[in-house]
Amino acid sequence: MEQQLFWLWGGIAVISAVMMILKRNPVHSALCLVVVFVSLALLYVLLGAEFLAAVQVIVYAGAIMVLFLFVIMLLNLETEVRSQGLSRVAFKACSLAGTGLLLLLLLGGGAVKALRAMAPEQVSGVPGNTQAVAELLFTKYLLPFEVTSILLLAAIVGALVLAGKRD
Repeated sequence: MEQQLFWLWGGIAVISAVMMILKRNPVHSALCLVVVFVSLALLYVLLGAEFLAAVQVIVYAGAIMVLFLFVIMLLNLETEVRSQGLSRVAFKACSLAGTGLLLLLLLGGGAVKALRAMAPEQVSGVPGNTQAVAELLFTKYLLPFEVTSILLLAAIVGALVLAGKRD
């Protein structure tokens, strides 16, 4: 079951990455990138790296994508006009693929059972890698963690100053 989930999510990640490159509309391209990030998070869950999967969703699929969309809106990029026939075909194909994926997830209850069985805390009672990462992050690597936070804050303030309107 794990191998089938790997191929499913890996395939979705690869197809979404190709779609991201081929899209002419920057917002659509960014949304395809979100699908890639979520697929990678699901692959991390398969590997037993729950903390990394959560960080992938929160940081990349959440915060970084908000910044990407903010930059796209700031630049006010014009989209190219495409033929309606191609977009209808793409819409139908995506709707069919999404419906098939939803049915696969709903009817294939084994996927949910496989994900629940992979959580190390539930299987062995031993703390998982999330606790080990947290202990390292807030003991041995506390100073680099805080310096990185300050650096990111300075980068955000700098981006806001640069993006501000000049009078």
